[in-house]
Amino acid sequence: MSSYNQKAIKDALKAFGKQNVLVIGDVMIDSYTWGNVNRISPEAPVPIVSITTKEDRLGGAANVALNVQALGAKPILCSVIGNDNNGEKFVKLLKEQKLLTSGIIKSKKRITTVKTRIIAGNNQMLRIDEEIDSSLLKEDEASLLKRIKSIINAKNISAIIFEDYDKGVLTASLIKTVVAIANKKNIPTIVDPKKNNFFDYAGVTLFKPNLKELKEGLKADFNHKSNAVLKRVAADFIKKQKINTLLLTLSERGVFYHSKNLSKVVPAHIRNISDVSGAGDTVVSVAALCIAVGLSPTLTATLANLAGGLVCEKVGVVPIDKTLLLEEAIQLDI
Repeated sequence: MSSYNQKAIKDALKAFGKQNVLVIGDVMIDSYTWGNVNRISPEAPVPIVSITTKEDRLGGAANVALNVQALGAKPILCSVIGNDNNGEKFVKLLKEQKLLTSGIIKSKKRITTVKTRIIAGNNQMLRIDEEIDSSLLKEDEASLLKRIKSIINAKNISAIIFEDYDKGVLTASLIKTVVAIANKKNIPTIVDPKKNNFFDYAGVTLFKPNLKELKEGLKADFNHKSNAVLKRVAADFIKKQKINTLLLTLSERGVFYHSKNLSKVVPAHIRNISDVSGAGDTVVSVAALCIAVGLSPTLTATLANLAGGLVCEKVGVVPIDKTLLLEEAIQLDI
């Protein structure tokens, strides 16, 4: 690593601690039930799981907030949950993690999203989803937008992350309104998209799909192993969408970014991959903070790529370790 890059990264990670980041999107509880399988049910040809442990974790946009917090910044999470027992559980989990609850709206017309995974040994036997994935009702959207505007006016917001899981919290009109406010106030906007709202993020600063999401969003297949093809696809997309930078995660190949006339593939580092869950949340969190503190597109993509790889070495969805990120950046001489 050049002395210039090393100093820039050290200064950036230090500056993360002064940033307020608004995280808007779909939140959920990731519930895990672990057990053992010793026999098959006499009632049906299915395994019987004898439960040993249960755990509830913050998921969706709330995991992005945890990553932002782990990087030293202050996340402010904005979302809509159900006015139900799981909603109470979700708020309790936020408080346990010392995350602010001021941006959370409770709705009587929705339920709190819960994804329950039944795991025996190292095998996931079943996943049970409790959710409403239709768009917010107008009254809930208005309440959320009012809360978002209030937070933006009251706090010195350094960046806004849209974390979209297609569960209905991020509507086209809400996205358009918040992006307009952010652009007027020169607040960078960073998007982790899904299919439904793929083309509703016109005018954002950074758009971060993975390869599957980009192909599904564009309804097109292309040779993603060709850098020239990636550059053409990216240039066309950001021109049409008036986006500053496209950051595309390519799994084991690393990440590709295109910003104006600058394009580059940042290769992934060789790792012992344990679990890719949550890597996208880490990438978007690091990218948002890098942009907030003024790092170049190249260093932003490089650090985000490095952070995403690091969390893949951990089992389960875990936030990035800021100290480990700096140590790894220095050791790998990025």
